[in-house]
Amino acid sequence: MKVAVVGYPNVGKSSLVNRLTNSREAVVHERAGITRDRKEIATEWNGRRFTLIDTGGMDNEDPDPISGSIRDQAKAALADAQVALFVFDAKAGLRPGDDELADLLRRSRMPVVVAANKIDSVNDIPLAVEAHRLGFGEPMAVSAAQGLGTGDLLDRLVDLLPEDDEEVDETLIRLAVIGRPNVGKSSLVNRFVGSDRVIVSEVAGTTRDAIDLPLEIDGRKIVVVDTAGMRRQSKVAESVEYYTTLRSQRAAERADVALVVCDANDGVTQQDLRIADLAMTSGCATAIVLNKWDTAQMSEADLDHERAHVANKLRLRPKVLTASALTGRNMERLLKEVVALGDRMQGRIPTPELNRFIGEVVQARQPPAKQGHRLKLLYAAQIGERPPRFAIQVNSRQRVTRDYAYYVENRMRARFGMDGIPLIIDFNERKARRSEIR
Repeated sequence: MKVAVVGYPNVGKSSLVNRLTNSREAVVHERAGITRDRKEIATEWNGRRFTLIDTGGMDNEDPDPISGSIRDQAKAALADAQVALFVFDAKAGLRPGDDELADLLRRSRMPVVVAANKIDSVNDIPLAVEAHRLGFGEPMAVSAAQGLGTGDLLDRLVDLLPEDDEEVDETLIRLAVIGRPNVGKSSLVNRFVGSDRVIVSEVAGTTRDAIDLPLEIDGRKIVVVDTAGMRRQSKVAESVEYYTTLRSQRAAERADVALVVCDANDGVTQQDLRIADLAMTSGCATAIVLNKWDTAQMSEADLDHERAHVANKLRLRPKVLTASALTGRNMERLLKEVVALGDRMQGRIPTPELNRFIGEVVQARQPPAKQGHRLKLLYAAQIGERPPRFAIQVNSRQRVTRDYAYYVENRMRARFGMDGIPLIIDFNERKARRSEIR
């Protein structure tokens, strides 16, 4: 169940969404026009789960070309929701833009709750009365900053929502699309979902929030997360960009799989490698996508060089794939790779198969010896997933060298098709038997 939060720019919609969801998911800034795409944030109240859709401010008189796209996103949010939450600034009063939005809501024939925001004290409550003329019933006096009236507002919203018995799907894959600014992340996401779901512009930095979008491929449910571009920290000047970059990092931390999108005309840059390393450190399966392949002047030999460069620089050895969001080239292949990575993240390798693998590893390369005593790999088992975690029993933990540990990890990637998967291997020392103590 979804509630679309709409209103004029800078009336406190994102602040109110953060207050109602008890989170900081929506980007908040004193400057108007920060929210652009619609962002969905799940919440719960009195045992009812539902989603708030934060939208950009709707101002029909704004001459900025991107304002038209923001209005389209807000209208799409209304079409997807069951209830509308109309927010206005009680201290500023109703404006002509509020009347136009109210007219749009009347035509939608959906339940509407009016929230008079910025009622920060009891003395300000009479300011909410003005909204009666909109014809949506009793306006709710609230303060996103102070939290006043938000409980009553949530009660009203929950009462208007229809019943929903949707179950949580444990096989769902969360996909984060991350990368530098203006490499085509939003265009790629729109291709995935088959519509202009997020705003695309040639102006770098158009996306400012991490946007969750549902998708299904071959019966598997995927949540695609479009993110703001991440630049080097030294180049982040504005506070808005700092917080949007932080949300992109958090999106990677919450994801099962990350696609690191690069511009094929630039190749895989140092910043691309840093972003890929961030995704891997966050514990996501990762693949690198060279987007804009339709315009790239890169030969097969150049592509092989890029793949070798990535394998040399990144320990997890993610695959390097090519695609074009503009033409749709390799979109199906990318999504199939996402499903395959997600399956490997949550899959399990049978213990007998792991121990056969350990035997092959030892036979191919003898473990190291220290002071005349050789390391022995005794037994292996998988003890966790998301990401996969393995325990290998050894006779002496001190004899495990870094070089041999990397060797075992790389052989495991090659044997079980785990390129780009953040494996965790614990070398546990077997407890000494009584006969050995004597």
